[in-house]
Amino acid sequence: MNLTEVQEGKEYIIQDIVTDDEDMDAFLFSLGCYSGESITVVSRKKNSCVVSIKDGRYNIDNQLAEAIVV
Repeated sequence: MNLTEVQEGKEYIIQDIVTDDEDMDAFLFSLGCYSGESITVVSRKKNSCVVSIKDGRYNIDNQLAEAIVV
């Protein structure tokens, strides 16, 4: 399942990043978003969600959220 389908406030472990776009993959990696890392969806909005990775909070759009498999 990807981040658009998870429960808010619950911590998940990232299993995979599914994208064909190298720039998107590099951007997610720069946020600390890679396999084995924990991630929490803090809140959802219409076209985006706020996630907590390590000690940072980031607002990512649904396209990025769909690429993160937990």
